[in-house]
Amino acid sequence: MRKTPLAAGALAATLAMTACGSPGDAAGTDGEGPIKVGIVYSSTGPLATYGEQYRQGFEAGLDHATNDTREIEGREIEVSYLDDAGEPDKAVSAARELIGEGHGIIAGSTASGIAVQVAPLAEQNDVLFISGAAATDAVTGINDNTFRSGRQTYQDILAAASFMDDPEGSDVVVFAQQNAFGQDNVGAATEVLEAEGANVDSVLAPPDSTDLTPFAEQVNQADPDLVFVAWAGETASAMWQSLDQQGILDSTEVVTGLDIKPSYPIFGAAGDRISFLSHYFDGASETEIAQILKETIEADGGEVDLFTPDGFTAAQMVVRAATAGDETADRVDALSGWTFDGVKGELHVRPEDHALIQPMYQVELVGEGDDAHPELVAEIPAADVEPAIAE
Repeated sequence: MRKTPLAAGALAATLAMTACGSPGDAAGTDGEGPIKVGIVYSSTGPLATYGEQYRQGFEAGLDHATNDTREIEGREIEVSYLDDAGEPDKAVSAARELIGEGHGIIAGSTASGIAVQVAPLAEQNDVLFISGAAATDAVTGINDNTFRSGRQTYQDILAAASFMDDPEGSDVVVFAQQNAFGQDNVGAATEVLEAEGANVDSVLAPPDSTDLTPFAEQVNQADPDLVFVAWAGETASAMWQSLDQQGILDSTEVVTGLDIKPSYPIFGAAGDRISFLSHYFDGASETEIAQILKETIEADGGEVDLFTPDGFTAAQMVVRAATAGDETADRVDALSGWTFDGVKGELHVRPEDHALIQPMYQVELVGEGDDAHPELVAEIPAADVEPAIAE
């Protein structure tokens, strides 16, 4: 499996913490006492909305997976939540704190840049890590102790490719921001689509840029057959307006990932000229577990959205792992190769690299403004969006 080295400072701190005591010395890892689970996620910061969706989903999933007992064989599942505010340094500090307190399972990671920092700690300290909404492909196969409860960028790109009749000879432009998320999408699109015979180029804009017209002009000048947009943040509305002003939405197939509910109105009249792939949206799946998720979340005053299933799935994985005992190796074995019924249907943890194999969706956005809502066009089978095995 692919390995990611710890930064020198992080490694030193980790070794120092391990020398003072290991998770196996604390309560909840000796077959008695509570089963301690630590959640490091964004309850504040730029991705706080995503984090709250994950938290609500996790709480609902924990109830479901334990038949509302929050116990496994009479032992309480004790969950501790710590905020990373979207900052990797805070996430690493929080994870170290939880591990030092005997939390043998760590979950969460709303952001990709955080997930790749926390994952090495799991390996160094021999705990289990289940990454959340973070989409970076780098999490898959990073080490034996790391799993994921959401989708990855590779699956997004394969879902986008499903809108193309034949990639062979097609010109594709990835329009994204100059950050880790954008570059990850460029890398995945290049790997996936060029293998299918497409020519892939990119136009990257600074994340803080408010005048996006020059970048939209670059996309237009490239005259691509398909534009894949990977964008996040407050400039999304200006970005879509700039593409529309350049006539790109009328002349080119434009594909992007459907974001959370509050983003729907930003597409305005352009919504019906964009093809959307989706990891999940409220109503995407009609499985029994999807209905359980929806009923549970709404009973608590929340609503299902893009990353609610990631939390629910994480809770299912936590319970599965903890049922195997307190040894991390046994927990890893319990999850590796596991096939189970999730919100989206049948999910499979690929044993080779712990990728989560799952279906994706083609979606159209119907209506404008506050009336805008997604409607399912097609479910893309898990086998059609299965990422390459990480090496």
